[in-house]
Amino acid sequence: MNLRPLSLLAAVLLVAACSQTPQSGGGAGGAGGATTGSSTSSTSTVSPGSKQDFVQNVGDRVFFQFNESNITQEGRATLEKQADWLKRYGNVTVTVEGHCDDRGTREYNLALGERRAAAVKRALVALGVPGNRVAVISYGKERPVTVGDNEQAWAQNRVGITVIN
Repeated sequence: MNLRPLSLLAAVLLVAACSQTPQSGGGAGGAGGATTGSSTSSTSTVSPGSKQDFVQNVGDRVFFQFNESNITQEGRATLEKQADWLKRYGNVTVTVEGHCDDRGTREYNLALGERRAAAVKRALVALGVPGNRVAVISYGKERPVTVGDNEQAWAQNRVGITVIN
């Protein structure tokens, strides 16, 4: 229908926006998106404590299995790095966004996204980050990270993203 051209445009804009960062592969393996070996040898300088520092050197994403809100081993490793970074920069607050793939009802996915974001917050708090520095929000399937109707796109959308406020 009319959504196909809009989806294509969104995908092109997403790719264009991501072309500025070393995350060209999207981090499909999942622990942090930007923590691959080659991404740390960027030619640009990243200011310590900045949003870019967090995304590039720590990783902002925790991926989940289908229909799950349990933190995986890879997710736990990313959250440990996030907690260390947040404790080092004690003035920073974050919002954890819970996302889902586009399967299931809107209501179900909003609730699942909330559980995913809350699981990330609980883990960060358990690792020593004060709870008042971590807000949560669920986008369910309303704000896909990756557009597509295949397992690769769905896997990228089953995510909790820690965003520096």
